[in-house]
Amino acid sequence: MKGVLSFLAGVAAIALVGAAQNGPPAPVDGSRVAAEMAEAATNLLAALSPVERNRASFLLKDEERRNFHFFPIPRRGLPLKDMNDAQRALAHALVATGLSQKGHVKAFTIMSLGQILREIDPKSPNPYRDSDQYYFTIFGKPDPKGTWGWRCEGFHISLNYTIVGGKAIASAPHFMGAHPAIVQDGPRKGLQALAGEEEIGRRLARSFDADQRKSAIFPLHKFEETVGGLLTGNTRKLEAGTPRGLPASRMTAAQKELLMSLLREYAGRHRGELGEQDLAKIAAAGFDKIHFSWAGGLEVGEGHHYMIQGPTFLVELENTQDGANHVHCIWRDFENDFGDDLMKRHLTEQHGK
Repeated sequence: MKGVLSFLAGVAAIALVGAAQNGPPAPVDGSRVAAEMAEAATNLLAALSPVERNRASFLLKDEERRNFHFFPIPRRGLPLKDMNDAQRALAHALVATGLSQKGHVKAFTIMSLGQILREIDPKSPNPYRDSDQYYFTIFGKPDPKGTWGWRCEGFHISLNYTIVGGKAIASAPHFMGAHPAIVQDGPRKGLQALAGEEEIGRRLARSFDADQRKSAIFPLHKFEETVGGLLTGNTRKLEAGTPRGLPASRMTAAQKELLMSLLREYAGRHRGELGEQDLAKIAAAGFDKIHFSWAGGLEVGEGHHYMIQGPTFLVELENTQDGANHVHCIWRDFENDFGDDLMKRHLTEQHGK
């Protein structure tokens, strides 16, 4: 079975590299996804009282749409805590339109970890870590053929979707984190919400030879000036800059396979159409242009940080806090965070602006 899985992963990696060589992929028509999102968001809004609907609704142009964060802090929007059971079910249905089954499991496992933190430190609980402190926000009017957006956000979760013209969908920034990264005690001992993101990245870093490590492995510097240990933090507009680390062009076939698996771990959080759209875009920009860097220790329990950067995207993971048992990871799109490029093109094509 292991050999079959390895073969399939290799085929996937070859397909991704091949797509890059064959030019840009055909545009993805996200009409079905957009319609499902619009229906789910409309159903949620319809179930709210006028006061609740006002809390959950913002204009698409409101700057709040770019105000994403992943700390346990007060937020704008309507939290699960203030919803009744029916409303909560509809909120979960909205999340299900954006995430895959795998992504859905990750998200709601992360949400459940607040109870573990409360048990670990009952004397100083932070209410914004609770599993019902996740806020839902709709930007603009949900319309199966329209342009609007929605967000689900709370402690260690920030899901941002922008729908443009009822067809194009942007799914970044996309953040997930976990504290504890690995549950150490109790009935859920061993639970690791973001295992793939950690383990595949570590396997790739460990696979480098001495010459590759000169380009790929760095000392772990302190991150006092960052947000949550992430170099990119929660900046609203991310510039590509010069990537650091080892380019995929200098990796072996087996290492490229690991890098491909790691990218699919992240893209696979989204429902299939959106994840494959991200991977196709990466392929079109050039798989061999992707850089990978690792900082810190290579053993479980040692603080570490890695970054994957290609021409169109950036992935960053850090696990340096709380004894290297507190992980943050984010997916950013240089052009389409918050659907920026999609919206510009839509305005040009439809309105000549």
